[in-house]
Amino acid sequence: MSETVTASGKTPVDFWFDPLCPWAWMTSRWVLEVEKVRDIEVRWHIMSLAVLNEPKLDELPEEYRELLETKAWQPIRVVTAAWQKHGSDILGPLYTALGTRIHNEEQGPTREAVEGALADVGLPADLIEYFDQQDFEFDTELRASHKEGIDKVGQEVGTPVIAVPGDDGEQIAFFGPVVTPAPKGEDAAKLWDGTLAVASVPGFYEIKRTRTKGPDFSNL
Repeated sequence: MSETVTASGKTPVDFWFDPLCPWAWMTSRWVLEVEKVRDIEVRWHIMSLAVLNEPKLDELPEEYRELLETKAWQPIRVVTAAWQKHGSDILGPLYTALGTRIHNEEQGPTREAVEGALADVGLPADLIEYFDQQDFEFDTELRASHKEGIDKVGQEVGTPVIAVPGDDGEQIAFFGPVVTPAPKGEDAAKLWDGTLAVASVPGFYEIKRTRTKGPDFSNL
């Protein structure tokens, strides 16, 4: 993924997501707005909050531990299976269908939400069989995609991870930006330009402030 332009002549933006994460969902809607006003092409990849938190489950509050041990695995299994059986081009449309149902429509990461998302994008209904598959057929592929994304930024962050080619052709990768609501138009472009500017500075690691509210899905 080190190329500086795609086949269409646009700058590639590699985006790793877990459909469970509301903040990744907000960032994904922002980067699609950027795609309208900057010459970029988003390429979607999967990562997993369940995989990320496996080593520290015992340290988490009980409600988060339960979420990450069960519900966090279910949608990402189906997404991974869809990717393996139908190619990477399905990831963007399926993520949009899932995120709309899980987050915007507040259906949560339920079996019904995933079934509906599969139908929304015309995927075979029997992919839902992977939802509760304990010995997951594509576990190796899921973990490899997760590792590829998280290795670019380190274990102490989550979703999303974004990677873009730097001036020297090597990828610049970062977590976030975490933003709500998702900016549109020139505001989306402004945030994009600023994010690339700080990420391109050698030795830059973090800008952060305390969040004061949850994700705002009202304008999506």
